[in-house]
Amino acid sequence: MPRFPAPVVSRLPAVGTTIFTVMSRLAQECGAINLSQGFPDFSAEDLLFERVSHWMRAGHNQYAPMAGVPALREAIAAKVAALYGASYDPETEITVTAGATQALFTAVAALVHPGDEVIVFEPVYDSYVPSIELAGGVVKRARLSAPDYRPDWAAVRALVSPKTRMIMINTPHNPSGTVWSPDDMRALCDLVRGSGIIVVADEVYEHIVFDGRRHESAALYPDLAERSVIVSSFGKTYHVTGWKVGYVLAPQALMAEFRKVHQFNVFTVNTPVQLALADYMMDASRHLGLAAFYQAKRDVFRAGLAGTGFELLPCTGTYFQTVRYGAISDAPDTDFVQWLTREVGVAAIPLSAFFGDGRDERVIRFCFAKRDETLEAAFERLRRFC
Repeated sequence: MPRFPAPVVSRLPAVGTTIFTVMSRLAQECGAINLSQGFPDFSAEDLLFERVSHWMRAGHNQYAPMAGVPALREAIAAKVAALYGASYDPETEITVTAGATQALFTAVAALVHPGDEVIVFEPVYDSYVPSIELAGGVVKRARLSAPDYRPDWAAVRALVSPKTRMIMINTPHNPSGTVWSPDDMRALCDLVRGSGIIVVADEVYEHIVFDGRRHESAALYPDLAERSVIVSSFGKTYHVTGWKVGYVLAPQALMAEFRKVHQFNVFTVNTPVQLALADYMMDASRHLGLAAFYQAKRDVFRAGLAGTGFELLPCTGTYFQTVRYGAISDAPDTDFVQWLTREVGVAAIPLSAFFGDGRDERVIRFCFAKRDETLEAAFERLRRFC
């Protein structure tokens, strides 16, 4: 095979294979129960698949409009108005994307210029930082710490400078399972008021909030909505992560810039799936019932670990549970999850993977978006060794 004639100079020299891929591959190799990567092992209801099939057979198999099929954008606008009292124009302020990761990347690529500073909260989802670096931005990290992973707003304010272009937030928060409070959102409002700072709000778990809490969407706060790119995910909401369909809300001026990039890195998204999702959204109980569904799974998961040496940290949203394992082992978290996968037969994610400096608080993350029988099998293994 011919060799490339010159050394390849990487634009992301510090980036390797994601921890999610590494742990899912190891789980498969070891026959372990995969509670690492964040996807359900159960299916959506048949009606959703039937609607996809319907639109395929009806001949809707060519390119959708660049911004998304009108019926789906209108359904999104109706949902957002009902939940958050916010009005978004389906024609100019809503775009359907190829999942949330593409939406986040596109927002950064469209709005961050070389030398701009972008504040992120770590532990931070692993796609944020590479997106910023590829745009030539400078990452500024606000640290969230165990056990509650709440923002320190004085520390965040200290990171703001004349070069601050963007703040990326994530609530409910992956990996910690923390949900921001109204006080957090008001603090963010105060921080950006009168500035040119753009907020990218990753709200993919917006419908998975527990214990009677409300999801504090940026759309609820006019001071934030006017400067925010809000990202959500049908994959998380309807148990179809492999479909990779999400959407973005933004005021027209920001959306115009977003679409300039979107039209060239994706252009458009699967047509029959969009039409099926528009049909499926008509029954609001399908997203409104998600919190109770996953709260029940959270409670089962926490009860299942009660007899182990794991220390359960708070979980008020998402389908992730973080735990401390110091009573079981003093190994670094990356070594501990390897042992857990190989010897115990349950895969998890080390939280050090979400910190730029590899900060290790001896905390790991489990995903409980699994069938009851999967969780019970995992409990049996964990109780035996942990």
